[in-house]
Amino acid sequence: MTSLVDRFQMWAALLTAGRFLTRLPWPDPGPVTEATAGRAALFYPLIGLVIGVMLWGLAALLPWAPVGVAAALILVLWVWLTGALHLDGLSDTADAWVGGLGSRERALEIMRDPRAGAMGVVAIVLVLLVKWSALMALLATGSVWMLVWIPVLARVQILSLMLTVPYARPVGMASAAVAHLPRRAAWVVVAAVILAVPWIGGVAGLVALMVALLILLAWRRALLRRLGGFTGDTAGALVELTEAAVLIGVILLLSAP
Repeated sequence: MTSLVDRFQMWAALLTAGRFLTRLPWPDPGPVTEATAGRAALFYPLIGLVIGVMLWGLAALLPWAPVGVAAALILVLWVWLTGALHLDGLSDTADAWVGGLGSRERALEIMRDPRAGAMGVVAIVLVLLVKWSALMALLATGSVWMLVWIPVLARVQILSLMLTVPYARPVGMASAAVAHLPRRAAWVVVAAVILAVPWIGGVAGLVALMVALLILLAWRRALLRRLGGFTGDTAGALVELTEAAVLIGVILLLSAP
């Protein structure tokens, strides 16, 4: 009986993660408890794998399309799959980083504002431009299989933040997940991704992993200095920054003479 309950709880956590991170029609898991929200975070990398497989699948269907058009279609699917959730976090974080003027309280206040400011719009445009350019280059190299792993690395970053950085607010969208995260299981998930990506991806996978680690360390340091912790918006920003940086890192490796 206990095993059956545990399986149901993990199934509900998987559906919760899927419905939170994507626009895909996952079944409704019912009321989401704080414990379910914590367990759902364990499945974030798996949801990233689902996204990556779909991006790779679309790329595989478009070998005949002009590279610029194919890259644009992949990017549109990428944004649609996530509902622009992480782009919204990037926008709010950019506005707060500039508008906060070094004030932690002001920065957190700006993040609560649903309106997008000039810096937020600029950040979104720049990240999408980087992604589109990198996707064109990736398609030209024929190494589109890397699209499977990039969303996984970006979403394991969220787990890494939750494990190593305190939550910046007493309450908030991610506070329940942080408080009820099964930490031992979370470390296992992070370790599994760290081992799997270079093992499967070879040198390109190792470079992707190292770029993601550098972005995580730099972002973690900046968050602790500026906010004393992370928020849901800054976690979303980390996802976008990781995806863009890893794409660039892989392209530079594949394009090296």
